[in-house]
Amino acid sequence: MSLTTHIKTSQAIVFVVFASFYYGSFATENTEDRGLSAGPLFDRLELTLDRGKREEWLGPLYFRQEREEERGWGIPPLITWTTDAGVDSTELDILYPLLTYDRFGTEKQWQLFQWFNFSGGQSIDESTKGRFTLFPFYFQQRSENPTNQYRALVPIYGTLKNRFFRDEVRFVLMPLYAKSRKRDVWTENYLFPFFHLRHGGGVRGWQFWPVTGVERKPVTERVNNWGDTESVPGHQKFFAAWPFFFKERTGIGSTNELRSTAFLPVFSVERSPLRDSTAFPWPLGFRFTEDREKQYREWNAPWPLVVFARGPGKHANRVWPLFSEARTPTKTTGFYLWPVYKSTDIRAAPFERDSFRIFFYAYTQLDDRNVDTGESMKRRAAWPLFFYKKDFQGRSRLQFLAPIEAMLPNNKSMERDWAPVWSIWRGEKNPKTGASSQSLLWNLYRMEKTPASKKCSIMFGLFQYQTGRDGKRTRLFFIPLPKSRPAKQVPTTGTEPSQPVTDVSGTGSTQQR
Repeated sequence: MSLTTHIKTSQAIVFVVFASFYYGSFATENTEDRGLSAGPLFDRLELTLDRGKREEWLGPLYFRQEREEERGWGIPPLITWTTDAGVDSTELDILYPLLTYDRFGTEKQWQLFQWFNFSGGQSIDESTKGRFTLFPFYFQQRSENPTNQYRALVPIYGTLKNRFFRDEVRFVLMPLYAKSRKRDVWTENYLFPFFHLRHGGGVRGWQFWPVTGVERKPVTERVNNWGDTESVPGHQKFFAAWPFFFKERTGIGSTNELRSTAFLPVFSVERSPLRDSTAFPWPLGFRFTEDREKQYREWNAPWPLVVFARGPGKHANRVWPLFSEARTPTKTTGFYLWPVYKSTDIRAAPFERDSFRIFFYAYTQLDDRNVDTGESMKRRAAWPLFFYKKDFQGRSRLQFLAPIEAMLPNNKSMERDWAPVWSIWRGEKNPKTGASSQSLLWNLYRMEKTPASKKCSIMFGLFQYQTGRDGKRTRLFFIPLPKSRPAKQVPTTGTEPSQPVTDVSGTGSTQQR
């Protein structure tokens, strides 16, 4: 047989296959049966957990989805795009978490692995602002309000506002000089962190670190957000030969003034009306704490390895890493052969939580309950084998494999961008609608069930089976087989139907009566 004959034969086979595929998929009587099922090459399916539709091409490599007012498409894990008209939001992920774009209303943000960042939108004073960051070298913010504008080129020169836990930062040739403000207190640093001066809001202080430093603040007053005048406690702080000697008084003028003295590693002492604590040597030595506010006494020897606590506010027994059990009125924690087993239980009405994990994330289990409504949420994960979650509405999802989900169980970007790549099995159930679905190897096998129908597809859709109100349908190699219809019910008229009477004469005939 010649090469030309081989080519023509192959072309004929391809034509027959695709013609059968087209005929079986589109040329059907029922428009409801026009969905394609050729997973993992292509699948068009109804969502199980939400109202909507989804298309999947080449297994996990491309999807397009419609869910209520949300629209999205993606080429996991390279890129995904989602927009929701209901909440006016847009999300774009490119190799998440490398590059992301998020928009919510007028607020928007671009980020490239947290180094390159651009954000914009309205601030609290309703002025439009735009923020640009090339971490850690360049920071910029532009705003319609001139007081919110800043620009900084680190370490040369610049100003920052509401960054790095400070209301304002100014610097020149940092660390030679930097000046920062937190509320009314200014700190001027020269050769940071060795020397600083502090002033404002009644505070006066200086330090020559690590040699010595002192800071004082008297009791002052301020107007709170309600327009009322309130007292602000004062403090006195001193250190020498940091970190070896400290002496502090905080909460001066309040009902719980705290006095602390430490000469490390020899001893550390804290005294206040509500709590006393003594430790020697510090930190890995004996520590005794009496907490009169929370009503318990605690002994540590050495802290934090061996801990015993007694009292209404806390009961604890810990010998690390062998075992631990600690109880408070709202929380119970414990472990055995840490990190083999660790548990945490919370009781804060109406919320309850029971959770434990084995070998960090090798196996995790969590149960949340609302005791008032009776609703519950469950989560199970065995790294890297499976991840299971049932939400408060009863909707559940089971996934094999799951190498990241145990550590990031509520990360929707990880679920959307990466989970389709490695989830070889997916099972979903929706008790509200009665729908369920199972998928193996990206729809190489897929089963969908609803209270009124059932649909099954195997091996690229070469075998398909579907039942519904219109009867049963079967496709083999995409070719529809004769359809069976549901049996018709005989209407009852109140009279007995005719019944056959066996012929006892031996003629083999029957009579109706």
